[in-house]
Amino acid sequence: MILLFAFVLGVTVVEALGLILWHRRTGRGCRPVEVICWLAAGGLLCVAALLALQGAWWGWVGLSLAGAGVAHGFDLGRRLHTIAADERRPMP
Repeated sequence: MILLFAFVLGVTVVEALGLILWHRRTGRGCRPVEVICWLAAGGLLCVAALLALQGAWWGWVGLSLAGAGVAHGFDLGRRLHTIAADERRPMP
């Protein structure tokens, strides 16, 4: 089970790097800040699960969960701000 979480975490890092490099080369796709926000929350949840499975100190697990919550909150706030800006934009 521990190897599964480690594998998922590794794939997440490779995915983030691939998406960011693709955006930098082509200008298409998601902006790097979006990719980092999406994957940071999920990645930190994987880290928390991995730490919990390994029997790490509860503080490290809690810190990982808090980091995931902060990343999720930042992403949600950014999305709501974008939606509000789109609603204020006049329709053609």
